[in-house]
Amino acid sequence: MVLMQHAMGATVTRYLLIESRDPCRSHAFGLRCELAAALRTDGAEVTLFLVENAVLGVRAAARLPALDKLAKHGVELLADEFALRERGIGAAEIAAIVKPAHLDTLAGLLAGGARAIWN
Repeated sequence: MVLMQHAMGATVTRYLLIESRDPCRSHAFGLRCELAAALRTDGAEVTLFLVENAVLGVRAAARLPALDKLAKHGVELLADEFALRERGIGAAEIAAIVKPAHLDTLAGLLAGGARAIWN
């Protein structure tokens, strides 16, 4: 359906996936990353916003292949600045493909009509 809307010149659908679980401990994280990549391949704009313990996976030392794959697909990767601070993750530790963001950004995406999937 997203492809049909895009081909007909309609507005591109925007998806917001909000992840709260530690990606190193959540078996379902990989499945959600596959979903994000598939949505992006279908022409949708996709943002993965990491909150709470999910920010543990944004450390460059974590080297999560799923995040690299999403970045290559053009998925926007954001991490909650508050959650980063609370877990002692400094700017120098964050993978270059991930941008720290305020929760205001999350609220703006939701208010802007992004279709949200929260886990």
